[in-house]
Amino acid sequence: MSNRVQKNGERISYDTRKLVSLRYHTVTKAINNEFWNSISDTQHSLYVGSYGRNTAIDTSDVDILVELPSNLFDHYNNLSGNSQSRLLQAVRNAILNAYPRSDVRADGQVVKIAFSDGMYFEIVPAFKSWDGKFKYPDTNTGGSWKSTNPKAEQEAMAQKNKSSNGLLYDTCKHIRSIRDNDFSSYHLSGIVIDSFVYEAIGNWRWLNSGESSSQPSGTYERVLLDYYNQHGICWGWNIAAPGSNDTVSTTSSYECLGKVLKSMI
Repeated sequence: MSNRVQKNGERISYDTRKLVSLRYHTVTKAINNEFWNSISDTQHSLYVGSYGRNTAIDTSDVDILVELPSNLFDHYNNLSGNSQSRLLQAVRNAILNAYPRSDVRADGQVVKIAFSDGMYFEIVPAFKSWDGKFKYPDTNTGGSWKSTNPKAEQEAMAQKNKSSNGLLYDTCKHIRSIRDNDFSSYHLSGIVIDSFVYEAIGNWRWLNSGESSSQPSGTYERVLLDYYNQHGICWGWNIAAPGSNDTVSTTSSYECLGKVLKSMI
């Protein structure tokens, strides 16, 4: 595999996409049955993470946000102790009804499903706010509520990908592929990859049919590495998530990101 970014270079196989879809609808239906008294397998859920931002590859975990009825927020928020942990356990129990033989665990901010074939799902239960953001539970340090705006991130990524003729998505996927193939012992989160490429890509794009470039091969990859070095990411400085502008910590990811970018030169 070339370490240069390739157009449409990393694609999720049909079989993987089909299996992800089946499991997504199964989880959604279990949540709706438990919390909404509904048998819908499409409502109140959306792909988030790399699948939601269209930057996933075959080896990516699948992240799902499931919206819960707003009245349940007051119920759990008024409970004593770590009410966020109790909410995750309620969601875990609902998922166990659908996947009783799978490893289903509440962990921090999500409910994780580890399937026997190696696929992982992470389920984020959340409450929708008036401004389009979602509040989700964090069981760490006694419990708290955090906020996320995945739709803003997805829309920003889609717009930038369109203006770059697909280069944004292709770059994010390529970095994931190198990470998983060559640096799997290191940590590099998907949101760090996507936020970094969104910032670093500038006005670079795939050429349209009939266009030619005067830039030598590898210039784009060098631009990415220069951005990494010149904007302090090489020292673990934070970056902003696309669209939402939420702070994204690179503390545990910058070392691996640097290794990947250098391997692309």
